[in-house]
Amino acid sequence: MQNVSTLIISFLLAIVFSSITVAQENQNISDPFSQSKFVPDIAVIVDTSYVYNSQKDVNEYERPGFIHVHDEESDHHEHDLNQHNGFNLNYAEISFYAPVDPYFDMFAVLHAGLEGAEIEEAYFTSQQLPLGFKIKGGKFLSSIGRINDRHAHYWDFADLPLVYQSFFGSQLNEIGAQLSWLPVLPFYLLIGAEILKGENEASYGTEGFAFYPGSCSFNEIDDAQYPSLYTAFAKTSFDAGNFTLLFGASGMYGTSRINHGIDQSGGHAFYGKTLITGGDITLRYDITSYQYIAVQSEYLYRYKKGDMYEYDGTNTIKDELIAKQSGLYTQLIVRTGKLTRIGLRYDLLAKNDLGDNSEEAKENLPRYTVMAEYSPTEFSRFRLQYSYDPSLYEGSANKINHQIIFQCNLSIGAHGAHSF
Repeated sequence: MQNVSTLIISFLLAIVFSSITVAQENQNISDPFSQSKFVPDIAVIVDTSYVYNSQKDVNEYERPGFIHVHDEESDHHEHDLNQHNGFNLNYAEISFYAPVDPYFDMFAVLHAGLEGAEIEEAYFTSQQLPLGFKIKGGKFLSSIGRINDRHAHYWDFADLPLVYQSFFGSQLNEIGAQLSWLPVLPFYLLIGAEILKGENEASYGTEGFAFYPGSCSFNEIDDAQYPSLYTAFAKTSFDAGNFTLLFGASGMYGTSRINHGIDQSGGHAFYGKTLITGGDITLRYDITSYQYIAVQSEYLYRYKKGDMYEYDGTNTIKDELIAKQSGLYTQLIVRTGKLTRIGLRYDLLAKNDLGDNSEEAKENLPRYTVMAEYSPTEFSRFRLQYSYDPSLYEGSANKINHQIIFQCNLSIGAHGAHSF
């Protein structure tokens, strides 16, 4: 009798489990929002390089008025990409993307190097707002400019243009919110604005500081003063046969709190306001379905006004600073075949007017770069790049650097398409 009961119970359990399995399979087919459809796309990207610099201490040289060396941690290191002669493990990037529900998507990128890991981006975007509006919130690469929102593995060269390095350290990557509008028009037009925390140490910053003898100080930006950086951008494009023309304009305005060791002898700090404006243009001609020629140029102008504080070891000297600086890059990219591309880039740090502090400032600092690229598949890329860089200085002595980079970039997993 016990054996019969056991058989009956086993039979009933088998029927129940079979019913549950069939129900789950039917749900997967009929329910577009079943959990199995929300498994994140996961990708891992690893970037390595071999670097040769003709100048032994190239990372200790400066571009006076634009980039200088100091003891504090700085955004000028571009995540330490290609920083050392010899082999470099530049980064390992892990990205996640998935819809949260019918109303929101989520995206996150973890950026890891030999000295640690950080959240490079982690944000949500809305999907159901009317009239072409969209909201983004979290930590993200700002949409200003032509290349600011592109991850390193999508750059056309192994490094960023000089003007980006000078004005943003690497890129404008902030905590905040973005509202964009894509109206229904016969041509492409995207308009957006952002409110950001303003942590970018190269042009803005949130770090407070006090100066000798302590009679005045500036507190670190707190919640009552958040946000401290505001941006706006507009992008448009037009197609005419095989030609595509893109235009962009951007503006950034915020409070600057920059502390470069004011409590140390020779240190300095700045407190004031910074305005950055820019424009970009891209012209692309498609020769065949996979061959093209693209010319791209971007110009940025920075206006800083405030007070500069310098500590000479005994006293702190306060001077008004009005800085007017600009820079640009122009590049030519040719996809010569299905697997190969070549490129040329011209960088120029142009205007460098620091008012009464212009004694050591240098203007018209150029850099010339050429690259050749081979991509066996969409998951691998090998790039050889050479740069002639006469923009470096050690004190008043000009240092010319010849740099060769051999870069290897590999990826696995599902990775979303990049913008044009």
